[in-house]
Amino acid sequence: MTDADIRDLLLATRRIAVVGASDRPSRPSHGVFGFLRERGYDAVPVNPALEGRAVQGVASVASLAEAAPLDMVDIFRRSSEAGVVVDEAIALGATSVWMQLGVIDEAAAARARAAGLVVVMDRCPAIEWRRLGLPAHI
Repeated sequence: MTDADIRDLLLATRRIAVVGASDRPSRPSHGVFGFLRERGYDAVPVNPALEGRAVQGVASVASLAEAAPLDMVDIFRRSSEAGVVVDEAIALGATSVWMQLGVIDEAAAARARAAGLVVVMDRCPAIEWRRLGLPAHI
């Protein structure tokens, strides 16, 4: 994706499910979740181990379906587990999937693109936001 594509995606997105969000401040998913909330996104933490518990003041849900409707699904899972999340995002009508740094699944990305979703892989929205010099809030 080009810088313009990523900029457009980040600025057009409103509701994001963060799959694998953590309530532990030391985890990258915790920091990125907070970053997204600070930027004005309606972000929902998705983690079955945390169901009902708050992540930065937002109640966690156990499944992606409980977070719907969605614009983006941000995936903090192992690459081997990303495909299942991507398939669920497709089925739920998400418009994009974002696989975090180190999360790479070319087959899942191809399925998502074939279904009309925008795909970002092996990148972090917080890093991209800062790199592109986007505004403090959407």
